[in-house]
Parts: sequence; structure tokens; C-alpha cells
Amino acid sequence: MKILIVEDDEVSRLFLQKSLSQYGECDITIDGMEALDAYLIGLQEGMPYDLICLDIMIPKVNGVKVLKSIRELERKKRMKKNQYVKVIVITALAETQFVNESLTEGYDVYIEKPINSKVLDQALNKLGLI
Repeated sequence: MKILIVEDDEVSRLFLQKSLSQYGECDITIDGMEALDAYLIGLQEGMPYDLICLDIMIPKVNGVKVLKSIRELERKKRMKKNQYVKVIVITALAETQFVNESLTEGYDVYIEKPINSKVLDQALNKLGLI
């Protein structure tokens, strides 16, 4: 499995990398622009990501806009829904405008920080990835 971790918080980033590396190759980005670049490179090289763990509050381009851009690209490429990248949205924000906006952009699972192994495994299991 090819995984993109989009997280600007170092502790969360290291936790996700350590936890997810057992399931596949993990790439890490710390802002929205890097995330979009990595996603596009994966598509162009014919090696798209299977999973994106996307923090909502990230620098340059927030996670909601990143997710919206990814879903627009998938629609423009006429991908079938089952070909869309799986997205786990991660945030420290409980009920905010960002979370509500991301609901309409098509994430698959939502996790609140602090993340723990049990919750992450439940999310991966729900997505059928483990």
C-alpha cells in the first residue's frame, strides 16, 4: 500500500509514520502544496496513493482545499468512485467549520487528535485496508 501522510505536527507525523509503515510505503508532507504535488506525481508516474492521512489545519493550503482539489482531479480523470484514494481526515478541532466543510468533500474516515493505535487501526479496518 502506498500512503501519504500530510501532517505539520511532528509528534503526530512520527506516530503516523511508525504506525502505518508496517502496512506500506509512507511519504510525508508538511503542508498542502507539498501534499498536492506528491499526489500529482503519484498519478503521473502511474503509482497513485492508496491512502492519504490528511490533517485539516496545515500551512499554505488547508486540508479541506487539498481534499477538494484531489476529488476534483479524480472526477476530471473520470475515475470510478472505487478508484478514488481513501482519505482519513485528522484534526484536533472538534466541531468546526473546517470539519463540516470537509464532510462535503468526500473523506472516508474522520479521526480526532490525539491519535492512538486503536483508533487508527479501526479506521484502517473500516476502509478495508487491514
